[in-house]
Amino acid sequence: MRGPVEEGFLAAVARFAGPVRGVGVALLSAFGVLSVPDGGVWIALAVLGLVLVGVVADFAGPRVAFVPALVRVAAVCAAHGVVGGSEQWALNVLTTTAVTLQWEWSARVTVPATALLLVVHGSAVGWSGTAVLRVVVECALARGAFVLLRRSTRRVDGLRARRAASERAEAVAVERRRQEREYLALLHDTASATFLVVAVGGADPAEVAGYARRDLELLSGSASGAPRESVVDVGAAVRAVVERSPLRVEAGLETVLVPPAVALALVRAVRESLVNVERHAGVAEAEVTVLPVGGGVEVVVRDAGRGFDVAAVSEHRRGIRGSVVERVAAVGGRAEVVSGADGTTVRLAWSRD
Repeated sequence: MRGPVEEGFLAAVARFAGPVRGVGVALLSAFGVLSVPDGGVWIALAVLGLVLVGVVADFAGPRVAFVPALVRVAAVCAAHGVVGGSEQWALNVLTTTAVTLQWEWSARVTVPATALLLVVHGSAVGWSGTAVLRVVVECALARGAFVLLRRSTRRVDGLRARRAASERAEAVAVERRRQEREYLALLHDTASATFLVVAVGGADPAEVAGYARRDLELLSGSASGAPRESVVDVGAAVRAVVERSPLRVEAGLETVLVPPAVALALVRAVRESLVNVERHAGVAEAEVTVLPVGGGVEVVVRDAGRGFDVAAVSEHRRGIRGSVVERVAAVGGRAEVVSGADGTTVRLAWSRD
């Protein structure tokens, strides 16, 4: 499979080889007419006209130009055989044509085509070992240069593909490490919330014991050594985010147990929502609630600041769409953002059903 660099190289060769051949042969033929004896000028001019017509085919593409290019060499060689003149005109047109064909066609095409041109040249102008050697050497060099350049483009494509794969792997590793850090931070916040309940006192000892037992199971993976599904108190995790926010937050946070991935998505969405309030709402207060709803949870973030047109937010701004809506949707939840003159409400919901 060709890579983009190789494709670009082949496209450039196909685009420019024909025009280079056409312009080169036209210039050689213009000077070649000057070497023709006076009696053969009209024939030479007729051949020059044929050459100029063939230039149009050279600009049209390799498939269109192939046959006219061969006919043009035959015409120049035949004209030399009839009117004489410099042998270099016919030889130069032959070599220019044969060399440029090496860039457009495979060896299966160019080898017989070049052999045919040599036969035509030898029959009309005369056989010359030097001329044959020149054509063979120049064609071999042209083919070798083309092959080397094409192999170089393939190596570049291979290097670029390996680098892209390495960058993707590194990005995946960085994202995995980031998620691990966030997950550990969430576990830390959950356990810290339990310690806070113990520190301030006033809580039911049985309830505190339940919190501690649940945190221990979450940290260890299971209580008995057998794998089991872990859960996180999303209310406690959101409380840790609220307490770290520079806003004055009125919080109503109930205990709701959800899978860790769901808790992580909700916590990150709440954090992003509070950051948006801080940056854009123009107020220093917000309200956050966490409530059990059916078999799931509902998290609401409200502010009374200046609203915005949700539909008018650019897709390039990923704060709401990427950090809130898509993040919650990725764990099977849903997010709704409603904003107007009286403020903004972000409603996050997740259900086990």
